[in-house]
Amino acid sequence: MTPESRGIPGMESGNVWLAVPFCCMYVISILGNSTILFVIKAEHSLHESMHLFPCMLAIAELGVSLSMLPRLSVLLFDSREIRLDACLAQMFFIHCFSILDSGVLWAMAFDHFMAIYNPLQYASILTNPRVGVIGLGLTVRSINLLLPLPMLLKKLSFCRSHVLAHSFCLNPSLLQLPCADIKVNSMYGSFVILATFGLDFMSVILSYVVIITTVLSITSKEECLKALDTCVSHICAVLIYYIPMIGLSMVYMFGKPASPLIHVLMANIYLLVNPVLNPIIYSVKTKQIHREMHKLLTPRRC
Repeated sequence: MTPESRGIPGMESGNVWLAVPFCCMYVISILGNSTILFVIKAEHSLHESMHLFPCMLAIAELGVSLSMLPRLSVLLFDSREIRLDACLAQMFFIHCFSILDSGVLWAMAFDHFMAIYNPLQYASILTNPRVGVIGLGLTVRSINLLLPLPMLLKKLSFCRSHVLAHSFCLNPSLLQLPCADIKVNSMYGSFVILATFGLDFMSVILSYVVIITTVLSITSKEECLKALDTCVSHICAVLIYYIPMIGLSMVYMFGKPASPLIHVLMANIYLLVNPVLNPIIYSVKTKQIHREMHKLLTPRRC
């Protein structure tokens, strides 16, 4: 079976023109996240948990962007066919890095929680080795939970239309192609969503309930605002990640009568907006990263 992608439904004739904004978003995403990684690696003063977590976030988002990059050929060169193995590999990496992204957002919420709730022991609890273990654990979780998905899909027989709903391979889109029973695939996919995005999102909400409760108990208004200001960039990252994801889930669950264009646009918003905006948010709102990026981008005077 060779899946086909037709880019954006109803706009196939304008694929080359549509490639321009998509290419710009890819370039911004890859350059932005690469710059964040370079700055944090180069500056030893940023080798702390509060900056290592944005570094992990940049790695996850860079992974999502690079996983989607090969299918730009659909828009640029009208190359519609993709081998099943290549499609399954792309699906695995997109979902794997997306789950890692979600996990890092949860870890960052825990980081903010520790910094505000127990500031005196924060540095001794969230040491760099422990942050590394958290990152390794999140990576192992993503890989282990995603490995069965391509294996389950590989066993199915495909006899329906081979046209994908998107210009890249996602599990819900691939599940529309087989003519065999997909109950096991659907149930396992739902389990993965609940065990990752569901638990991560609930953990983030719980962390912020405790954070807000702690901040409201601070008598000094100035200290209260200062504590909340440290969370602004993370709150923005959580919102621009989970709102499109929830919207995409709603479209898949209840929007079957909707135009295929809605499905494609929601999927692209979910996968592209986050990697594009997060480097901008963290480079502007995090003072240390902003300062080092300014040094990097500003030419030195003789």
